[in-house]
Amino acid sequence: MSPSIMAAEQVADFTQDTWWIWVIKAVFIIVYLILSVILALWVERRGLGMMQNRLGPNRVGPFGFGQAFSDALKLIIKEDFWLKGADKVIYFLSPVVAAACAFILMAVLPMGPQVSLFGINTPLQLADSPVAALFLIAVAALGEYGLVFGGWSTRSTLPLFGSVRSATQMISYELALGLSLVTVFLMSGTMSTSGIVEAQSGLWNCVTLFPAFCVYIVSMFGETNRLPFDLPEAEGELVAGHTTEYSSMKFAWYYLSEYINMLNVSMIATTMFLGGWRAGPIVTWIYSLWGGDPNVGWITMLWFFIKTWCFMFIMIWTRGTLLRMRYDHFMKLGWKILIPVALGWLVCVTLIRGITTFTDISQRSLFIGIAVIFLIVLGLIWIFGDKESSTDEDPDESGFVRPEEEFDAMAGGFPVPPLPGQSLPPSPRASRHQNTQEGELV
Repeated sequence: MSPSIMAAEQVADFTQDTWWIWVIKAVFIIVYLILSVILALWVERRGLGMMQNRLGPNRVGPFGFGQAFSDALKLIIKEDFWLKGADKVIYFLSPVVAAACAFILMAVLPMGPQVSLFGINTPLQLADSPVAALFLIAVAALGEYGLVFGGWSTRSTLPLFGSVRSATQMISYELALGLSLVTVFLMSGTMSTSGIVEAQSGLWNCVTLFPAFCVYIVSMFGETNRLPFDLPEAEGELVAGHTTEYSSMKFAWYYLSEYINMLNVSMIATTMFLGGWRAGPIVTWIYSLWGGDPNVGWITMLWFFIKTWCFMFIMIWTRGTLLRMRYDHFMKLGWKILIPVALGWLVCVTLIRGITTFTDISQRSLFIGIAVIFLIVLGLIWIFGDKESSTDEDPDESGFVRPEEEFDAMAGGFPVPPLPGQSLPPSPRASRHQNTQEGELV
């Protein structure tokens, strides 16, 4: 077995941890996530304001930083109403499930190596196991039930539509996201999160597994219901989706879980593809000039924080620049592009692992070569693949009406506005009104 695989099988050492160490870590995770959400709200609102040539929040606190606290206080003191026809138990538990799953995810994500905490040698991680990555996928899927049941329990039309969209979105994009993570497991030789970080002590997975990294980046937007994939909460169609009938703290739990999930997918991307808490070759080289090591001690939390917020900035930037996708395009992207690409790359990674196991070929060169070929094939499919063109469609089948033809606004059973050069038929109501007047005159 190669040294990289042996290193990847190592799991963080928790043998010296005591119950109060676990309590400290758990409290730190909760406080860290809440403060990160407050920071994320401020960064997003100010950032979107700058992108849209406006100020953003600027009244509460310096530079509007206290606006999140003001909004939280507003939600706490708001009236908490209960729908008369709702399923009370599920209606109450749904936001709790969504928020609880969001908080639990960070428990197995390492923020640093072994450090000394009050004289006890402990990893900067609450828990780990040989199958910690499966725990991440399972809890993320369980959190979607909070959204689905939240819309269903209200027995209201628009929240139900939002919950159905959320379910379909979860099914469509979790498949691609899971397949992209499976390639990381194969590359690292383990599903332990600390082992995956250890396996990236040399080259990060975002380089060797670049196609999987791209699939994950797109899929994480679908997992968090963020633009351009915020169809479950489309304001113009569904008001607020599954949160339409919620108020006060129940709504606050949903709101909090959304931003914590943004942090979760960013931290998972950091752990799986960007080396986790490791500083990287450039920072390591700079530190080596004076004999330092950036990959030891508490400083590693800084690298983890910076990487996480790089992904957070991408999500905020995307919200300010892209429009919401059409639903059919959204489903086509998930089922016809992301899943086949992720599955194809999984087959390539499996082939590479098999070749490097039984031959002496360098794994790095093999990965780079196959990745280049894979991307070239995708490019050729994109260029020469079948394109949908309106010019090739049969006018009779596509519903196209030639300008010289008479336009029937009532064709198909639903009135539609006329195109330029077309005219509406006379109104039946006007005709009846005219006949009535003529009858009265006679």
